[in-house]
Amino acid sequence: MNYLVAMEAAWLVRDVDDIDDAIGVAVSEAGKRLNDEDMDYVEVEVGATGCPACGEPFDSAFIAADTALVGLVLEMKVFNAENTEHAQRIAKSEIGGALRDVPLSVVDTMEFEDDDQAEANA
Repeated sequence: MNYLVAMEAAWLVRDVDDIDDAIGVAVSEAGKRLNDEDMDYVEVEVGATGCPACGEPFDSAFIAADTALVGLVLEMKVFNAENTEHAQRIAKSEIGGALRDVPLSVVDTMEFEDDDQAEANA
């Protein structure tokens, strides 16, 4: 079975004044650390948080005392996993190894069919 595993990461950015700068730094730093480990197959994006008043989503970033907490979403495809839990463990181990000391939690896992495999079966 093949799965797409999405995880949320809490990324701290120090010495920033602007939300957009904090998001840019967080995505860039996470991408650099993943690329340094030859993990360019992991997608990195800013997360979304629902507004408590209206429910509309906004970027997951908050600044206090020139320090930002940015919520990132990391997506990784896991091939040939035994089940959902196995795919989650693989993704968390791979990404967690590259992003040491960054809190991670699995937010979604979806099964998908490999395009190459689908063409072979057709």
